[in-house]
Amino acid sequence: MAEPRVLVIVLAGGEGRRLLPLTADRAKPAVPFAGNYRIIDFVLSNFANARYLKIVVLTQYKSHSLDLHISQTWRFSTLLGNYVTPVPAQMRRGPQWFSGSADAIYQNLNLISDERPDYVCVFGADHIYHMDPRQMVEQHADSTAAVTVAAIPVPIHEATQFGVIEAGEGNRIRKFHEKPADPPQMPGDPTRALASMGNYVFDTQALIDIVSPGRESAGHKDVGGDVIPALTSAGLADLYDFSTNTIPGQHDHERGYWRDVGTLDAYFEANMDLLAPLPLFSLHNRDWPVYSGHFSLPPAKLAYGPNGFGAHVSNSLISPGAIVSGGRVDGSVIGSGVFVHESAEVTESILFPGVIIGPGARIHRTVLDKNNVVPARAMIGINSDDDRERFTISDKGVVVVAKDQLPG
Repeated sequence: MAEPRVLVIVLAGGEGRRLLPLTADRAKPAVPFAGNYRIIDFVLSNFANARYLKIVVLTQYKSHSLDLHISQTWRFSTLLGNYVTPVPAQMRRGPQWFSGSADAIYQNLNLISDERPDYVCVFGADHIYHMDPRQMVEQHADSTAAVTVAAIPVPIHEATQFGVIEAGEGNRIRKFHEKPADPPQMPGDPTRALASMGNYVFDTQALIDIVSPGRESAGHKDVGGDVIPALTSAGLADLYDFSTNTIPGQHDHERGYWRDVGTLDAYFEANMDLLAPLPLFSLHNRDWPVYSGHFSLPPAKLAYGPNGFGAHVSNSLISPGAIVSGGRVDGSVIGSGVFVHESAEVTESILFPGVIIGPGARIHRTVLDKNNVVPARAMIGINSDDDRERFTISDKGVVVVAKDQLPG
């Protein structure tokens, strides 16, 4: 049997307001993650590893850094017609921007008609996980559903931020609730709800029909809010149990890991997950790598500082081009080109590429965006009252310093 023709549409047009100030100057999928990567690299890597190599990324808000990252990093061989390409809002249907994810697909139906795929994978761009999408496509191809929705259990108190699924017979979805105020519990487990991961596999014609204006699709602006409930009501929506997905080289304790990094605390905690002695999510799986742009940077350097003291680094990720010169780094994620001066201390923090930490400075539970130079002996994350006057503080007390806020 011939392999099905699959087109991938990655939705990357959201504003990312809950990640402010990290999204003040960039789209959420372009936010750096784990030092070396951007958030979008994770979904693109899953499709690259699965050899689904016709990928369009629909962008809209503050997309320059995202477009630049894709154009510089994500290049497939064109010999067989493979590509990853950003597609900005082009007003192809009239003088209006995308009014939602379903409208974004409708305004770009030419991409589907050009490729004529059997199935269309519509995935979000802002989650951290490993997944082999081929297994989800195979389940969908063996079903009578118009759409298959990837699903994962989440704590009931977090479920108000997701589409929540009530399972029916077999894999069929009985009801779908978009961000309900009172999420339905999973049967037999009142502590959890079954959430949509924002990943969908559609029959091509079903997708075209449901997003195109007409009596059946009037007012359908969002995939999660409108399209999936409509197909559920028609009895044409299935769920895919993400916990059954396996990838080569994965350990048992890693299966089912998925994080929505849409808030500052979720973003911070997902980065910190990488630092565990036996992390639930590994960046070191050579059989299912995470790809990104690794430019010509020197190795990270841990050196004696002018004070004669050596660098002390523990339980941290140190990116290429970073230098720790007589400073201390513990439980932190250090981006490329970061410089930590002598006697400085960085603990439980995330430093974006190019950040400079001055001599004797102390940084704790802080996210420092790009182009920031922390003055000598400054303290951030130590006194919450002082920090609140200058910086953003998350619900759980993580300090976030915006891009260019401390220009030096």
